Amino acid sequence: MIREYLEQIENGMDVRKNLIALKAACKDSAGRTAVLYALNNQLQVFYDLLKSEEPKIRKNVALILGQLGVQDSLVPLFDAYEKEETLFVKSSYLTAIRELDYRQYLEVFKKRLQELQSQEIEESNRKHIKEECKLLQDMILALEGYQKHTFTGWKVPSRIILMTNRNFREITAEQIKSHHPKVFNAGVQARTSDLKEIFEVRTFKELLFVLEDKSSLTKEGKTVDEMARMLAKQISDSSLLQFLQERHQGETPFYFRIECKNKMDLKQKSVFTKKLGSYLQEQSENQLINSTSHYEVELRLIENKSGNFNFLIKLFTLKDSRFSYRREALSSSIQPVNAALVMHLAKEYLSENAQVLDPFCGVGTMLIERNRFLPTGDMYGIDLFGKGIEAARRNTELAGVRINYINRDFFDFTHAYLFDEVISNMPRAIGQKTKADITLLYRKFWTKIREHIGKGSVLVLYCYDREILKETLPRQFFTIKEEFEISKKEDAYCYVISYGKS
Repeated sequence: MIREYLEQIENGMDVRKNLIALKAACKDSAGRTAVLYALNNQLQVFYDLLKSEEPKIRKNVALILGQLGVQDSLVPLFDAYEKEETLFVKSSYLTAIRELDYRQYLEVFKKRLQELQSQEIEESNRKHIKEECKLLQDMILALEGYQKHTFTGWKVPSRIILMTNRNFREITAEQIKSHHPKVFNAGVQARTSDLKEIFEVRTFKELLFVLEDKSSLTKEGKTVDEMARMLAKQISDSSLLQFLQERHQGETPFYFRIECKNKMDLKQKSVFTKKLGSYLQEQSENQLINSTSHYEVELRLIENKSGNFNFLIKLFTLKDSRFSYRREALSSSIQPVNAALVMHLAKEYLSENAQVLDPFCGVGTMLIERNRFLPTGDMYGIDLFGKGIEAARRNTELAGVRINYINRDFFDFTHAYLFDEVISNMPRAIGQKTKADITLLYRKFWTKIREHIGKGSVLVLYCYDREILKETLPRQFFTIKEEFEISKKEDAYCYVISYGKS
């Protein structure tokens, strides 16, 4: 079929139709190889079509040349790009050129981008000029990279939001009393001039900023385009740029992305965020540049009950190193922030210098966070999965903690003395493990663990199978002291259980 397409193209028959078919064939490597073989690597037929009077033929042949990726195509493509007057075709040349080594034209592309960004754009041309600008911007960044900013705003007075577990917002608020915390539905609001002190708290998931002059955006406009334009105007008129400059070393531009949480379907939301990003870049005179790959700033719009948007800022320049030890994880690993939360929930039952055992330790997160919360005595982590133990040792070394790890089935574990605490993220019914498997494991666990604990010992168990835990628990030996719902959606709970009846 490829030879037929090429013959008809060479004979001037249904050229556009055959180019479209050929473009589809070139989507995979086998098709591209077949085209080059059929042409004996002679692409003059395509170079000639770059001069066709029909714009859509020029567009399609440019895209095919980009797919083929032959470096000799660079000059013909660039010459055609320079001469092209039809705006919707120009970006096709750039799409093709970026597949080649185009360094010799870098300065020309930079000059072209500056020209486009400085000119007034007619509404009828906006879409195509913005598309060309985006391609030029990405191509320049691919060769030059972008100027990264260094966060310096640790002591700059800031209004912040700490996103937390909704069931236990007060735990985080309690730890930042000096920062005027206020609990709300998704976390804790505060004002601070010491972000380093805030990052000593381990129970929040994410830190976001709120502008003093623009904490919410008013949704206006009847169409997606109008709404995007008006929201961009509100953001560009706010103190956003000043906020970023006060907290960073380095000049503009700042690269950003937009995260929108509202009731739009995915397609409509995608269109909306692209338009909003484009308008904001334009209205900020390119001091803010919309990018899906090189961003340092996330502008987050969350639709509220009134139908408007809460406006929040996430800075990727502000490094959260609280859990930097956790370089390795398994699919079943607990999130470090949840492990830290568990320790706060169980704090009344934990003791300094306790001997601690995790019989299903995975990559070590529970033991590391237990030691972070309150210094322990000896800690032991047991796991049957060898790669998990290897990962735990590496994580623990990074954490600067001493933990004894043993690659063994817990049910074969022996030890010379008893443990004061058992802290564990319990195995769950996932993958090949069935509910029946987990039920049997719990029954064996309650028997085996009694070999390693004494009267008054405490078990802090994070689990996803609470009905199995309760059903199998031998209550003549154990008492549930606390039950905490961590996530109703994930059916995750934390239990504090004491051993030995008083």
